[in-house]
Amino acid sequence: MNAAPFFLGYAAAVGVLAPRALLRSGWPQRSPLLAVAVWFALAASFSVCVALAALHLTTPGAHLHGILYSCRSALGLGPSGGGLLPGLGRAAVAVLVAAHLIGFAEHTGRAYAARTRHREILDKVGRRSACSRATVLEHAEPAAYCLPGRHPRIVISSGALGLLSGGEIDAVVEHERAHIRGRHHLVLAAAHAFTRVFPGVPLARHLRQQIPLLLEMAADDHALRRCPRGALAAAMFTLAAGEAPNGALAAGGRTVLVRLRRVLAPAHRAHPALRCAVGTGALITPVLPVLLTCHAGLG
Repeated sequence: MNAAPFFLGYAAAVGVLAPRALLRSGWPQRSPLLAVAVWFALAASFSVCVALAALHLTTPGAHLHGILYSCRSALGLGPSGGGLLPGLGRAAVAVLVAAHLIGFAEHTGRAYAARTRHREILDKVGRRSACSRATVLEHAEPAAYCLPGRHPRIVISSGALGLLSGGEIDAVVEHERAHIRGRHHLVLAAAHAFTRVFPGVPLARHLRQQIPLLLEMAADDHALRRCPRGALAAAMFTLAAGEAPNGALAAGGRTVLVRLRRVLAPAHRAHPALRCAVGTGALITPVLPVLLTCHAGLG
């Protein structure tokens, strides 16, 4: 039998049901980077299912032999199946891949341009602070953010310096360094690309909302490994109203309330066995539909 209905059903489950289960789980906030990997594993699995469904819908001769048939069809090496329809299937897959790449490049390019303009402003009006290892911007409102990329910059407003203690400033700087070292701006660009390709899918909507929050939690965890919990919490409270300019990542903002409760609560990391199981599942998820159809086809 043709595998297209299976791929479409699997995509529906991943795109609608899986996000609900993940949102109800408590472990993502205890292991935010692992949760980021799971969200993108679901996104990759959904994209693979849509691509394989397109190939099988336009190729009447496609049976449950999964990866071998689908890859041969995509490369034009499989049975022709009538000419026009297989070509349409391969074109649909090419469009899907191109849409992801264009969405990623578009978001990355816009953010890069915004950061470049902001760096030019900072070069004119900012001053380097040796004690905070950051660029100080004269502004009364407390704010702190980073400009990631090839020429990273951590920025703290003069208003924030006037309110934060030395330990709190160190916690903010470590938080922003985590964003820079983790290249979190590229992760956000990938989330934007998936949402751009599948705007109406619940998985895309939740991924766009959850990835920024989880990355902020991961940066909080990095800061907590080097700074006291109270210092980070106090800094987050002070910077709660601060927003980052386009292309930047901020320690404050709309996610502070959720993160502050997490920072002040007793630390409970996800059990190692759970992390191992979830990590393994994240690795398998993108190719699971292909493996299942291969097993069905060979059986």
